[in-house]
Amino acid sequence: MNLNRDVAFNTVFWLLYFLYQWLGLASLYGNYHDYFINACMALPVAFLFSRLAVHLLIKKRLAETSQTTYWVYLILFSLFLLVLRRYVNYYLIYPAYFPQARHMPFLSAGKMLVEFVNLYTITGLYTLYYFIRSWYEERFRVHQLVQQTTTAELNLLKAQVQPHFVFNTLNNIYATALKSSPETASLIAHLSGFLAYNLYESNQAMVSLATEIAYIEHYIELQKNRYGPKLDVAINVYRPIHDLQIAPLLLLPLVENSFKHGVASSPGLSWIRIDIARLDGKFSVKIANSKDEQGPVSVTDLGGIGLSNVKKRLSLIYPDAHELTIIDEPHSYLISLTINPLKND
Repeated sequence: MNLNRDVAFNTVFWLLYFLYQWLGLASLYGNYHDYFINACMALPVAFLFSRLAVHLLIKKRLAETSQTTYWVYLILFSLFLLVLRRYVNYYLIYPAYFPQARHMPFLSAGKMLVEFVNLYTITGLYTLYYFIRSWYEERFRVHQLVQQTTTAELNLLKAQVQPHFVFNTLNNIYATALKSSPETASLIAHLSGFLAYNLYESNQAMVSLATEIAYIEHYIELQKNRYGPKLDVAINVYRPIHDLQIAPLLLLPLVENSFKHGVASSPGLSWIRIDIARLDGKFSVKIANSKDEQGPVSVTDLGGIGLSNVKKRLSLIYPDAHELTIIDEPHSYLISLTINPLKND
């Protein structure tokens, strides 16, 4: 949809610019043939500069470099295109169609200034469209996020009354089981920790990554009791993560996916490996699991509503600041999630 809209806008915008350069100027001087040639030469330079200015220099370079570096790039690129355009006009267009224009020197300060203003005027109009569109898209994204957060909070409030009772009851059962069955008490403790996170942590905008991992560990311990010795699970944290934050309940659906479509569907030994790493402000979570060899499985089948929900939340909470990769092989399945919180700020 965005691609079609982008193509439609560019087609109309540059067609109007071409008609202005040709018919608009030619109507003043009555020389339609020569100004048609002039429009054909002016259009590629303006198109190239505007596209690179918006999609490379503004969208990419401004996000990755300092503003000073960005302006250096922009000025150098502008000067290069101005000299290139001046060269084409002075040595190719003027001798054939406007010989009177060669009375000025090649690097005429006045002519270069006029070319510079003309180039930036059309680029400014072109850029304005993308700024307005980006502003509307950002407003729509924030509106969606607010709606989703409000709905989630209402659902959480509705669901909290009964879990509070269960949570308090579990604590009482834990105290009793601790005396007679330490193993049962351990399972109750993990279930209690799992419920506590859902009740008290999950309604926050962000939680520490360490807290999210501890929540997943409670879930895994409960699953270990279910599957017994057929299951081998390893969680590896390669560098300290105490200062990292993440949106709550993002990782559990990915871990659930490993159990649902790896461990649960396999009659033999199964394994799950979770690796957490960080580098230069970014952090990655890789969740791999064994699975029996089978035919192609759709992403919907593999993740169901859980994975679909994670993708939607990632697009709302970490737009342009995350990368989700899925690798499905005959005997293993890998989900790799990389988040760059600094880029999202």
